[in-house]
Amino acid sequence: MGSALRNAKQPQLNPNWAQLCKKLKSHGTKPYSKATEKSESETPKNVLGKRKERSNAESDDSMPNPLVPTSSDCSVTDAIAMDCEMVGVSPLGNKSALGRVTVVNKWGNVIYDEYVRPVDRVVDFRTAISGIRPRDLRKAKEFRIVQKKVAELIRGRILVGHALRNDLRALLLSHSKKDLRDTSEYQPFLNREGRSKALRHLAAEFLGVKIQNGEHCPVEDARAAMLLYQKYKKEWEKSIKDFIRLKEKQKKRKQKKKPKEGEAVNLNHAKTVS
Repeated sequence: MGSALRNAKQPQLNPNWAQLCKKLKSHGTKPYSKATEKSESETPKNVLGKRKERSNAESDDSMPNPLVPTSSDCSVTDAIAMDCEMVGVSPLGNKSALGRVTVVNKWGNVIYDEYVRPVDRVVDFRTAISGIRPRDLRKAKEFRIVQKKVAELIRGRILVGHALRNDLRALLLSHSKKDLRDTSEYQPFLNREGRSKALRHLAAEFLGVKIQNGEHCPVEDARAAMLLYQKYKKEWEKSIKDFIRLKEKQKKRKQKKKPKEGEAVNLNHAKTVS
């Protein structure tokens, strides 16, 4: 009686459907459905996509750009870095004139960044390198105003940069040699022949960053120079102090070799008598 009731409750399957299920089971596959197709086609892609996104995120976090300031402090610090971009003046455009000057503090934050209107007519904007365009100089500040401001900023401070002699020449300014930190002259940054390397090569070699790919950015260049200085500040400052001590010793030796005033008079008197 019980088995009869159980048989009555079980639905009668279509013989064809039962045969298909048996065949699929023997092949180890599941019956086809749109839900199955969707899950099989989308799941691997989603997993791979998440892995790829996670990998990129991790690589970005593990390799931050060292030129991005880690502080928001925009104060004028005891050490500042400067970079200038030039435009071409004179009939042939082969004479350089100041077109833009940027100054950053020791954290790399910009404390001064101005386009400059040269006194002479600009013949070549040198946009491919300088990044300066005619529109940038239409409302640019006069040279003497920028010159005065930069002179105030660098006075009594350590000035960092690359080939600073060119920047100071363009500004018609001078700076105490003991307060200059030029990455083009620091001995560990020179090549085997003792010649200076380009700033982009120093940035790639010592900082692991690429700069000056096309138009130059004075903000980026000034930050790179400052970062190079900060990274090797201890050794750099020690070499400056050692150099100053050496110069002082040499100066004292020269002074000792000079005859005293009384001795010089006696010597001349002796020559006259003889």
